[in-house]
Amino acid sequence: MEKNITLDTVISALASHTSATASDFPIDVFPAKLQRLVLELHTSCGFPIDYTASAMLAAISVAIGNTHRVEVKRNWRESAIIYMAIVGRPGANKSHPLNFAMRPLVNADWKNNQEYQKQFRAYQEAIAMSRKERVNAGYDQFPKEPKRLRYLVSDVTQEGLSVIHSHNPRGLCLWVDELASWFKNFTRYNNGSEEQFWLSAFNGSTTMSDRKNSQNSIFIKCPFISVVGTIQKRLLTELANGERAANGFIDRILFAMTKTTAKPRWNEEEVREDLDRDWERILNRLLSVPCNLNENQEPQPIIIRFDNEAKKSLYVWQHRNAELCDSEMSDNVISFFCKLEIYVLRFCLILRMARWAVLDETQSPEMIEVNDVDGAIRLAEYFRQNALAVITCVSEEKLNDLHRTVYDHLADEFSTADGIKTAERFGMKDHTFKMFLTRNLNTLFKRIRQGWYRKMSCYSTNNVTADGEV
Repeated sequence: MEKNITLDTVISALASHTSATASDFPIDVFPAKLQRLVLELHTSCGFPIDYTASAMLAAISVAIGNTHRVEVKRNWRESAIIYMAIVGRPGANKSHPLNFAMRPLVNADWKNNQEYQKQFRAYQEAIAMSRKERVNAGYDQFPKEPKRLRYLVSDVTQEGLSVIHSHNPRGLCLWVDELASWFKNFTRYNNGSEEQFWLSAFNGSTTMSDRKNSQNSIFIKCPFISVVGTIQKRLLTELANGERAANGFIDRILFAMTKTTAKPRWNEEEVREDLDRDWERILNRLLSVPCNLNENQEPQPIIIRFDNEAKKSLYVWQHRNAELCDSEMSDNVISFFCKLEIYVLRFCLILRMARWAVLDETQSPEMIEVNDVDGAIRLAEYFRQNALAVITCVSEEKLNDLHRTVYDHLADEFSTADGIKTAERFGMKDHTFKMFLTRNLNTLFKRIRQGWYRKMSCYSTNNVTADGEV
């Protein structure tokens, strides 16, 4: 008699071939079918789990768009908008997982473009006719230019993005393979206004754009624009340049990072033939949900609320996060932690809609349940540690020569007294060293017990708290 193989069995088998240290991403927050996709791509193609899973979060975010929002309290609603950066050195296999995750959206855009081209040819034929000829040919007397439906944009100006979004109220995703090209272009036409646009877009705030040489303004009351792309680790400092480290811009970005720096090796494992189709079916189920519009053509998202148990679990986590903020000494760290309170809500919506799509539930989801919150919390904690690693990278790069020398010569773990001795060897006074230590707690140093510290690395995954002074 043939043994019955369940999906859980397949996932366990795949996971057994995956190194336990390969990823900290909490992959089991996903439904089983999504877990299987991530693990299969890891074993057959060498796609890092962190990259594939994070790219899927971004793709699901886009597929949801303005169709749903999660309500915490009356008049407090969050969309599924996320800004995602996949971080790694050159050759770390960053782009391929992202390409896989976004492919269903590319395919949908291609089909929409084919339909648009067909409609545009008919429109051109119509406007070339006289009014009488149009009527006789069955065209509208005053034909309207068709609008191209799409989900993805790439190299686009703020004005151009606003125009495209006005034609696509469901929402968009800015997908750039190299995120550096995104933030480096913020001042290409003016000084800083594009950066302010992205700060507001993250919050889903109403945007207005005055078109050049036109009397018309574009007014988007309910914007939805997610951002996803890759970035090399060495460019993280540029991302934090200028005011971006102080105005909350960098804090809005989720960083997907791997624990290993080893380049993936090719192997004999073959990719399952229908793997792409499985992912496309899941994402297309989300894309099939209509975006409801009111009489003014503004989105009217379906509202999902928290059940009582889920809300209690959410509040417990928020209280813990608030305690971390209260005890933290670094403003940069606090800012990241505060943004996590927004993201945990968005993760709840993304995970709930992913579960709905995978399980083929007939009814639209009405409630966020406790397992959605628990999964969202685990995602928030994963991205918390990655954010701290990014802050460490940026802090290291910004050290002056003296601080860099002292930092490099400190032992991985050291006492305050040992640190002072090391600093004095290079001409740094003891009070200057103590100030250096205090100001960089949880960015360059972690306090492990009274009077003892550990240097943090860019890929540190240790829990970080601040509970005392030097």
